[in-house]
Amino acid sequence: MKVRKECLLSVAVLVLLLSCARGGDEKSLWDIQRTLASKKYVDLTHDFAPGIPRWPGFPDEKRQIIYWYDKRPDTMGAGFFSELFTHVGQWGTHVDPPAHFIKGLRTVDQIDPKEMVLPLVVIDVHEECAQNPDYTLTLDRLKKWETDHGAIPAGSFVAMRTDWSKRWPYAPKMENKDAKGVAHYPGWSLPALKFLYEQRKITASGHETTDTDPGFATTKEDYSLETYVLSTNHYQIELLTNLDQVSEFGAIAVVSFPKPKGGSGFPARVFAILP
Repeated sequence: MKVRKECLLSVAVLVLLLSCARGGDEKSLWDIQRTLASKKYVDLTHDFAPGIPRWPGFPDEKRQIIYWYDKRPDTMGAGFFSELFTHVGQWGTHVDPPAHFIKGLRTVDQIDPKEMVLPLVVIDVHEECAQNPDYTLTLDRLKKWETDHGAIPAGSFVAMRTDWSKRWPYAPKMENKDAKGVAHYPGWSLPALKFLYEQRKITASGHETTDTDPGFATTKEDYSLETYVLSTNHYQIELLTNLDQVSEFGAIAVVSFPKPKGGSGFPARVFAILP
C-alpha cells in the first residue's frame, strides 16, 4: 500500500490545528486559513444558464432582468442590476438531499455545515468509460484504489471521475442515445455504493453525469441507485466538472449551497483545495 505523505493535506491541517491549540493561540484558525489560501483551488462547478443539460422531465430555466443601471421600459426600476431566476432545484451542478427521493428524510436546509468540508477521494475511471460508456463503478475498482492509496477515510466525499463533463454543455452528447433511444453514460453500482456508505462511512458522493444510475437504467426509469444513496440520509452532488484537475487523494472538498427551507435541491458551488 502506497502512502504519499506529501499529499495528505487534511492530516497536515489537523496537525497544524492541534499544535496551535496546544500553544493557546487564539488565532490558530487564521493560521490554517493562511495555509489553505496558499494552496491551489479547482472549481468543480459548471456555470448554469438556460439551455444546459438536465433531466428530461424538468423545464428549462427562465431569467428576467427586473432592475437595470439605466431606465428601461421592460424593467421594474433602475439604479442597479437585478434578475429574477426561475429553475428547478436540480439545476446545473446541484445538491440532492435525502428528501429529494425519500419522504420524511432531510431537506437541503437540514444538512449540517460540518458535512460541507470533507476529505476528497477521486476514483478515476475515465479510461474505462472511454472504452465502455455503459461502465459502472465496481467494488473491485474501489478495492484497487485502496490498495494504491489506503483505506477511504470515514466522512469523505467520494467523486467518480468519468470525464463525462467534457461533453458539457451539449445535452445530446451527455445523453449519448443510440438509434433505439437508449442512453449510454456511466454510473455507480450498488455493491460499490454499499461499501462506501455502510463500511467506509463516507459523508457524500458525486459524479459528472445527470444521474447516479447509468444511462441504460435511467432509460427504463430505473433510479434505484440514487434511491439507495438518498435512503441512507446522505446527500449527493450531480454534474461535477474538472475532476481531471484533482489528485485522487489528499485534497479537501468544499461543498456549499443556499439554504431554502424545506428545499428539495438547489444549485451548488463545489471546489477542491489541492495538497
